[in-house]
Amino acid sequence: MDALEQIKKWRQELHQIPELGLQEYKTSNYLKTELIKMGYQPISILETGVLVYIDNGYDQTLAFRSDIDALKIKEQTNCCFASKHEGYMHACGHDGHMAALLGLAKKLKDQPSSFNHNILLIFQPAEEAPGGAKLLVEEGILDKYQVKAIFGLHLMPTIDEGKIACRPGPLMAQNGELDVTVIGKSAHAGLYHLGVDAIVIASSIICQYQNIISRVISPVESCVINIGEINGGTVRNIVADKTTFKGTVRTYSEAVFKKIVDTMQAINHGMEESYGCKIEFSCPPMYPPVLNDYDLYRQFVALAGKNYEELKEPLMLAEDFAFYQREVPGIFFYVGTKTAKYSSGLHTETFNFNEEVLMQAVELYYCLASKIKLGD
Repeated sequence: MDALEQIKKWRQELHQIPELGLQEYKTSNYLKTELIKMGYQPISILETGVLVYIDNGYDQTLAFRSDIDALKIKEQTNCCFASKHEGYMHACGHDGHMAALLGLAKKLKDQPSSFNHNILLIFQPAEEAPGGAKLLVEEGILDKYQVKAIFGLHLMPTIDEGKIACRPGPLMAQNGELDVTVIGKSAHAGLYHLGVDAIVIASSIICQYQNIISRVISPVESCVINIGEINGGTVRNIVADKTTFKGTVRTYSEAVFKKIVDTMQAINHGMEESYGCKIEFSCPPMYPPVLNDYDLYRQFVALAGKNYEELKEPLMLAEDFAFYQREVPGIFFYVGTKTAKYSSGLHTETFNFNEEVLMQAVELYYCLASKIKLGD
């Protein structure tokens, strides 16, 4: 079996067994079985995570990471290797990410090189939620294996097939999940003054939240406040006593994120004082921003090849790879998959891609493993 056929086999078999975060038991067993076939001794972590440590006798290690979890989406690709787990799907490319890292593992066995560092391969659970990278960092794997730098990739259907794309500094956003409940007091619509209208208050809060971007945050900072769900009221002629709304906050700066949340809480307090309502508020930060290391980026660009393009702007997507970058220099990059045939977005029921792009990912991974120079 040639390399392309092997990588297709891995990807398509993994695609059929999608599992949610921290429940990736079949996936984990599959990965360990394939790694053992190659001659490795895979290490289990967080029950479903898998590590491969290649000790070349140095006191510094270069890490490569793939996520392994899937999404609760009903697949509609109509492909011959569609999900066998009804209602679940690899709709974010993690099957491809795993296949690429397996490809690197095999190439490291087939074409051993004189590395100047150790290698750690991380098959990480729960990227989508609750953030497996954070859990692995807390387990101490970066310290234990003396990791000095880390690389990761993501398939990207908004970038042309065959392109490698990245940028220094901010690449992806910090995100937080916003949950707000306004508790008022019901009354007949004809006697509205006897109630406290939760719908009206919630509407006003949402408008004031949007003003944070244009009147509180500096115009040179990029941020998003999106309200994607709202529910309130029971009957058309009754003042609503409860309204809930949910959204997301995204920015490339942890300081800006904090300022947004602090301002939201101040707005909430003012509304409580003005209307006599109660507001339950939650907007914890989930993942930090993905910030690519500038020194490591210069090496990456020199090795990325002729198909490389530098992104002009970061994306308001989020990735738990950022937790690794908080601890050690790291580069997260995109591998383009967009063609006329494959154009569906991430997290859609028809997302798919041509596995040939994974060969490109393996070659770049191997080049990085061989040629990256780690600092002291």
